Amino acid sequence: MFHRVMSSEYMLWAKTRSQSTYNLANSGLGGYSLADLPVKIEDLEINGPSYYGYEPLQKAIAKKCGVSRDCVVATNGASLGNFLALAATLNPGDEVLIEHPTYEVLVSPAQFLGAEVKRFPRRFEDDFRIDLQEIERALSLRTRLIVITNLHNPTSAFIDEKTLRAIGELAQDVGARVLVGEIYLDSMFDRSVRSAFHLGPEFLVTNSLTKVYGLSGLRCGWILAEPNLARQIWRLNDLVANIPAHAAERLSCIALAHLDQIRERSQRILKTNHDVLERFLHERADLEPPHFARGTVSFPRVRASVADLCNILREQYDTTVVPGRFFGLPEHVRIGLGCEVNIFAEGIRRLGLALDELRTAI
Repeated sequence: MFHRVMSSEYMLWAKTRSQSTYNLANSGLGGYSLADLPVKIEDLEINGPSYYGYEPLQKAIAKKCGVSRDCVVATNGASLGNFLALAATLNPGDEVLIEHPTYEVLVSPAQFLGAEVKRFPRRFEDDFRIDLQEIERALSLRTRLIVITNLHNPTSAFIDEKTLRAIGELAQDVGARVLVGEIYLDSMFDRSVRSAFHLGPEFLVTNSLTKVYGLSGLRCGWILAEPNLARQIWRLNDLVANIPAHAAERLSCIALAHLDQIRERSQRILKTNHDVLERFLHERADLEPPHFARGTVSFPRVRASVADLCNILREQYDTTVVPGRFFGLPEHVRIGLGCEVNIFAEGIRRLGLALDELRTAI
C-alpha cells in the first residue's frame, strides 16, 4: 500500500538539533555579511516586476551558467528547485532512480509525490564513484527520472563529464531524464567544470548561491531546463511559491555581480579547513575517510558507535556533526568544512577528544 511521506526527519533534526558553538553539521559556507556587499538603501526596494522571473536576475543567472534566459527558472532556494524539478517530471506511480547515499530531501519529496523510489549504490569501497552498471541494472521502462548530485552530497565525490554523458545515454534508452543537483559544484574553484545541463536536453539541474557562497538568506536558487520544461516549471511554481521576495531578488543580482570576491573568501576558508581535516583524518585510526579533493563536506566511516559519538559531542563538547543515518549509512558521519577557520579547528579538536573518550570507554 502506498504511504505518502509528509515530512523530512533530517530537516527536523537540522533545524532543532544541529546548532552548537562548534557546528560541523552545516554543509555550506558560513554566512556572508551584507556589510561586505556594496548595497545602498534603494537597492532594498520591496516591490518590483517579479512575475515569471525578475529580468535582471534571469540575465545574471543565465550569464553565470552560460545559458539562454528561457532555460532558467529562478526558485526560492535549491530545495524548492529540487521539489519543482521532481514534481514537473514525475507522476504518481512513476519510477525514479536515486543514488544511495544521498541528501534525504531528494528522496522524501519524490515519495510525497507518489513516485516509486528505487536506489542504486555509490559504495565507500569505490570512494562513492558512480558505477554505470549499477544504474543500468536498476533502470526499467518505467523509469522517468534518474537523480544524482555532483559534487555528491554527503561525500563530495565528483562525477566527470564522460560519466555524466553515459548516464544521459542510459536515460535516453528508457525515455527518462536526469536531474543533477549541482549545489556544491562551484566549490571545484580552480577547475573549469561546466554544468551537466550543457550535455543534452535530457538533463535538468538545480543550483543556488547558498552552499558555496554563504548566501543562504537570499534564497537564490534556480533550475536549468530545456525551454518547454522550464515554462512548465514556472507554471507549476504558481501553485507553491507564486511571487518571490523582491528585495532578495535585487540583492541576489548584486551578489552575482560580485561573485568573484565572495568566491575568494569561500576558497580561502575551504582550503584551510580541508588541510586541517586531512591532517586530522591521517592521524585517526578510528575514522576511515573516502578520498575527497574538493567540496564542503567529508563523510568518514566511524569505527565506534555513531550515536554515542554524536551524543558525547553535543552534550560534553558543544559540537555537532550529521549522523550518517540521515543518508542511509548509519556507520558514517558528515563533517562540514564551511565554518570560520578558528571554529572549525576547535570543532575538529573536540571531535578528536570525543573519539578518544569513546575509545577509552570500550
